[in-house]
Amino acid sequence: MAQLLVVSSQLDTGARPEAVLPAIGLLAHDLRSAPADTNALTESAKADVVVIDGRSNLANARTVCRLFVSSGITLPILLVVTEGGLAAINGDWGVSDLILDGAGPAEFDARIRLLLSSNESDGLIQSGGIVIDEAAYSARLGDAPLDLTYTEFELLKYLVTHPGRVFSREHLLADVWGYDYFGGTRTVDVHIRRLRAKLGPEHESLIGTVRNVGYRFSS
Repeated sequence: MAQLLVVSSQLDTGARPEAVLPAIGLLAHDLRSAPADTNALTESAKADVVVIDGRSNLANARTVCRLFVSSGITLPILLVVTEGGLAAINGDWGVSDLILDGAGPAEFDARIRLLLSSNESDGLIQSGGIVIDEAAYSARLGDAPLDLTYTEFELLKYLVTHPGRVFSREHLLADVWGYDYFGGTRTVDVHIRRLRAKLGPEHESLIGTVRNVGYRFSS
């Protein structure tokens, strides 16, 4: 299940995205919405895919697409357009894929899955607004880089790769630190606290505590 941000000139922040794209509402994804302005950049912090509605105001949609490009946010962008709008779209829009107005939920879902898998195949792991670049050994939250130690990076990568799954401290210690590590499970708690501090107060809840069990990443 992915986090989708639906951006439309017909939406205000907090409005229901199903109001303008009913097919999206039938998918098993978490949905958020944003108006087609700079607010979309802020709202994208926890998104895995941005769906931009360009059907009624194509010029505005282009502006928002290019805002994402200029800000350095590399989330996949799925642009919804009418057939008449296809002729206006070119590479400088920075969109990852297009879908025509009237497409059903199955096509939306397939395109979203392909966008997510494409990012992973490029060495990028994305969830909840966090982007892990395995090749560069770097991580960022939105467009802000995260200054992580080696172990913090490995722990965050492990959690982000398994969103929603609960891991005990012993499990994390074995898989992230390795079976030859002789320290106690308290080191897991210390690293979780450090990760939360680096994510900041607005995003520390991405790493949740499950009482008497362990931790999970909530995308």
